[in-house]
Amino acid sequence: MVDRRSRIVFLCFLFISLLFNSTLEQQQQQQVLRSGVERLSLLQLRSSLGLRAKEWPIKFEPCRNWTGIQCQNGRVVGINISGFRRTRLGSQNPQFSVDALQNFTRLASFNASNFALPGSIPEWFGSKLATTLQVLDLRSCSITGAIPSSLGNLSSLNSLYLSGNSLTGSIPSSLGQLLGLEVLDLSRNSLTGSIPVSFTSLRNITMLGMSMNYLSGVIPPGIGTLTRLKFLNFSGNSLSSSVPAQLGDLSNLVDLDLGFNSLSGPLPPDLRGLRNLQKFVIGNNSLSGSLPTNLFLPSAQLQFVVLSHNAFTGVLPNALWSLPRLEFLDVSGNNFTGILPDFSPNTNVTTAVVNLSQNLFYGNLTGVIRRFSFVDLSGNYFQGKIPDYVQSNVSVAENCLQNVSRQRTLGECTSFYSERGLTFDNFGIPNATKPPPPPKSKKKSHRTLIILVAVLGGVGLILLLGIGLLLLICCTRKRGASNQRGIGVGPVPAGTSPSPPGMSLNLSSLGDVFTYQQMLQATDEFSDENLIKNGKSGDLFRGLLDRGIPVVIKKIDLRSVKKEAHMVELDFFSKVSHPRLVPLLGHSLENENEKFLVYKYMPNGDLSSSLFRKNNSDDDSLQSLDWITRLKIAIGAAEGLSYLHHECTPPFVHRDVQASSILLDDKFEVRLGSLSEVCTQEGDNHQNRITRLLRLPQTSEQGTSGTANATCAYDVYCFGKVLLELVTGKLGISASSDAAMKDWLEQTLPYISIYDKELVTNIVDPSLIIDEDLLEEVWAMAIVARSCLNPKPSRRPLMRYILKALENPLKVVREEHTSSARLRATSSRSSWNAALFGSWRHSSSDVAAVPASQANRAEGTSSFKQSGTTGSQGSGQNGEGGGHSSSTRRHSKEIFPEPVDEEEDVERPNEN
Repeated sequence: MVDRRSRIVFLCFLFISLLFNSTLEQQQQQQVLRSGVERLSLLQLRSSLGLRAKEWPIKFEPCRNWTGIQCQNGRVVGINISGFRRTRLGSQNPQFSVDALQNFTRLASFNASNFALPGSIPEWFGSKLATTLQVLDLRSCSITGAIPSSLGNLSSLNSLYLSGNSLTGSIPSSLGQLLGLEVLDLSRNSLTGSIPVSFTSLRNITMLGMSMNYLSGVIPPGIGTLTRLKFLNFSGNSLSSSVPAQLGDLSNLVDLDLGFNSLSGPLPPDLRGLRNLQKFVIGNNSLSGSLPTNLFLPSAQLQFVVLSHNAFTGVLPNALWSLPRLEFLDVSGNNFTGILPDFSPNTNVTTAVVNLSQNLFYGNLTGVIRRFSFVDLSGNYFQGKIPDYVQSNVSVAENCLQNVSRQRTLGECTSFYSERGLTFDNFGIPNATKPPPPPKSKKKSHRTLIILVAVLGGVGLILLLGIGLLLLICCTRKRGASNQRGIGVGPVPAGTSPSPPGMSLNLSSLGDVFTYQQMLQATDEFSDENLIKNGKSGDLFRGLLDRGIPVVIKKIDLRSVKKEAHMVELDFFSKVSHPRLVPLLGHSLENENEKFLVYKYMPNGDLSSSLFRKNNSDDDSLQSLDWITRLKIAIGAAEGLSYLHHECTPPFVHRDVQASSILLDDKFEVRLGSLSEVCTQEGDNHQNRITRLLRLPQTSEQGTSGTANATCAYDVYCFGKVLLELVTGKLGISASSDAAMKDWLEQTLPYISIYDKELVTNIVDPSLIIDEDLLEEVWAMAIVARSCLNPKPSRRPLMRYILKALENPLKVVREEHTSSARLRATSSRSSWNAALFGSWRHSSSDVAAVPASQANRAEGTSSFKQSGTTGSQGSGQNGEGGGHSSSTRRHSKEIFPEPVDEEEDVERPNEN
């Protein structure tokens, strides 16, 4: 009996083992590509797209080891190259080269999202893949051209993603034949024409996105028949119809966004069928009338409601205030009126943000506002006192409230309330329109005091002017009218911001005016993914405007920076215009606590992030900017600063010159950014002399205006650090403080000499590949940098001379042997060469005593190509000691004349 049972158990175990091995063998067979045609096609695809061996290793089994390859029964059914990086060769000429896909007869899914495929979608997609393809994902692939009508033949397709490209033309009506389609996303393109009526046949559709295109016409009236629809987004187009009443039949709809169109007329009277709706956006249209009273009654799921910038009238339904899951409510820029409701203590409202600004609300503030984390009530007609529970999270500007700044005038408030038969509290002042006058006796005493102060002030002013005139005459005789101290181009007002706070600007001349909602939409509500950096005056975000225009948006929080910060920058842009300054595209100032400035997007970022960038090759090495591009960047930055210093009256000082403020467009042309610190230049030298002689307290970093570093010489010093960063490749030099820079400069500057070119090779960026001619340009830039870094501001060159030197770098270091070609320097102050090198010997010893341990570094620190000669260009190869090469020149005073020491500069700590 036991033997029989043992045999049965053994047979069962044997059967299970055979079954398991058979299943395992089948799985292994499925994970081996059995089609030679498909294997060859994968290799062709790998080559045409320039895919790296890291993802598709050629020596391994594709079905098992290639990333993104999905096989079934030994055939390829899915290809996913989303986010792949091309090889260096492949990235040089990327194209929509996917012809090999025609050979995958069982391909069900192709995903190339976020992988550049510049070019148009092939027509054969709709024929060769017609019966098998179920998912086609080409989001953000740089695709151009029109959508092929042949895509309507993909009978098995259930998901089509084409968003974030540059598709043009009209939407083919043949897409309405894809009856199995569940997802259709065509948003963020440049499509034109109308929405095809055939789309009303897509009965299985759950997501329909066409936002941010150029679509016009009407919303198809049959849209209400798509009952499985959950996400409908037509925002950012030019649709001009009314809101279809059939939308109320979309009971499964979760997200409805029709904002930023030209929709008009009233809302349908009954949208109660939208019982699952969570997001309802119809802002920035031309809708009018009052809100239906039953609009929000059934929608307990609503979380996000935007009705802003329309022409709605009447009162807000009370049901809107009591939606339990509401997190964001924006009804700003309408004509809503009425008083705020007051909820009982047990009312459960969790709303985070409520924006009621720019409407016609009135009456007293109620307890409803303390239930919200942020409330904007500005631009209404609320009256009375501010309740004790109102905190800083409530914005109340431009109302009729008592004891609060920035309110409407008495006339505005009185007129508003009288027109409606209401009583205005007169700002809390009973039976009067202004405070009573002070007693007569006080007025008389004040007048006497004013007269006395005026007389004494006049006498003091006359004495001060007399002393100043005498000093000016003495100084003029001593130095003459010419002034070359490197801090400006003539007498200017004391260093201040371009205009004082409260200045009136013509904002219409400063680009487009954007709404707060547009700023939110452009930056995905200022998500962390779009944050570029936290700047001194505000946070910088990447943004995408309605028409797909990339921008950079500065978000200025007035609660943490100076109130007039944004106005200072706007005033600056109203006065200057130059191609070397970052273009200001517009602004958004409607929000009380947050202001926004919109700039042109710079594809190559700034110098600090572009000097070294990640390579496109298989490894993660860094790619360095070549010398030609570095010199181009230096000249471009010098042009911008020279404009501010010498072509503006009064001169402007940038005050934040560093690598991160030198922005680069797609061709590495320079645009100066970080302009929030710009101010006018400090007072002239005569003012400084008077200050010294009168022994008034004044530090080197604080001028007569109290503005730190408000001299052009400070910009020159900072620019010198930028030049050193370009020469040495050492990141962060220009952003370092003087204390952190001191040791590094002491070790580096001795290698920069106008007598010995070879010394500079010890500090040149090792990643630079330069020949002898280019090495002389590097040498010249290093010499210019050292001149800029003179510890005495009065001996730093003017920016116009720096620009001239960078434009003619070989004239800085070469002595021409023919008299006709010699760069003659005269005693005139207009000589850029004299201004640049006249004080060379005064900063430090030209041929510094370089420590032997540093001078004897291994040659070839930089990758410049040696000429092989040991004559004039050899560096210590002929047995000559002392570290001097045979190329050492005698210093020509004709080329580098020394300045006349016209006035002793007073050295102070931290002068820069």
